[in-house]
Amino acid sequence: MDDWRYKPSTTVAAIIEREGRFLLVEEHTPEGLRLNNPAGHLDPGESLVQACARETLEETAFAFAPEALVGIYLARVQMPDGPGRPGGADISYMRFAFCGVLGALDAQRKLDTGIVRTLWLTPDEVRASEALHRSPLVLQCMQDYLSGRRYSMDALQTHASVFTSRPRA
Repeated sequence: MDDWRYKPSTTVAAIIEREGRFLLVEEHTPEGLRLNNPAGHLDPGESLVQACARETLEETAFAFAPEALVGIYLARVQMPDGPGRPGGADISYMRFAFCGVLGALDAQRKLDTGIVRTLWLTPDEVRASEALHRSPLVLQCMQDYLSGRRYSMDALQTHASVFTSRPRA
């Protein structure tokens, strides 16, 4: 019997628009500098909403309060052979994208490792930079946001068991 199970990596992303521009991060990747939404992985002991707020703060130094779900996306990325990735990688990501309220900038905060800078780009600039996007979902999430897609946060439920500490081995 094969015990293999398909387990996409759970990620969150913030789709942040201000005055007609979208907040993206430029980051180092094994494939070179790439553009992405403020995004990252869900950590143990946190809800999707908490993860999105945390990742946005870590990558942009802006506080962020998610208010609506823009969409849930599943994408497969095949990465080439590279350092720390002999033979490449075939990874699927389950992305929960949120829009919300951008808070204050903590100008003293150091950006997360690998983040070079933040950028505010117009939709046309985001479209024109598609070859540099870290994920095919960067453009799709922005377009879904622009089309008005918003889903109630009530659709997301986090059971209390997520927040209880687990015994260490």
